[in-house]
Amino acid sequence: MTRLVPLALAAPLAAALLLAGCAQTYVSPVSVTRFLGQQPARLGQGPIAVRAAPGMANSLEFAPYWQAVSAELTRLGYQVVSDNAAAQVAEVRVERAVEQPGRRHNPVSVGVGGATGSYGSGLGMGLGIDLSGPPPAVADTRMGVIIRDGAGGQPLWEGRAEFSASANSRYGNAQAAAARMAAALFAGFPGRSGETVEVR
Repeated sequence: MTRLVPLALAAPLAAALLLAGCAQTYVSPVSVTRFLGQQPARLGQGPIAVRAAPGMANSLEFAPYWQAVSAELTRLGYQVVSDNAAAQVAEVRVERAVEQPGRRHNPVSVGVGGATGSYGSGLGMGLGIDLSGPPPAVADTRMGVIIRDGAGGQPLWEGRAEFSASANSRYGNAQAAAARMAAALFAGFPGRSGETVEVR
């Protein structure tokens, strides 16, 4: 037997179906903090090597971050080379945590009141259906870069960047997130020592 949906209920139900799966995206500004060493005149020039910081694995998962840092250093005037020929070394550290927020309310709620309903029933019924599904996962990403003297290892510059983005945003993948963080980290290089800025 086919059941007909009253017109008064069909319109809200159709709107809910159209909105299903349209979860909001979230992208935070990139928070950047930088520190200068004792020889700022050496920054932004000469050969430099880019490598994982001690304790970090040179895995394919984090390759986009090393590549993004290399691209920014090249833009600044460095020549990215192998370790053996480097006057300076950029050590890159990345931390990425993904959180899946839980649903905070029931997907279906029904309310019955005494208002006049259709067909003279004397009852009004409200039906709320959440068809959006669970909220998208949110990735918190932190990247740190220390530029050191290639011979002695003294730190010449240090920068830290972090931001959050939902998985359904344009920065939900590692490559886009890496490019955004590296661009923010090296914007206005070398920056003011100890100052924290937000880059949108």
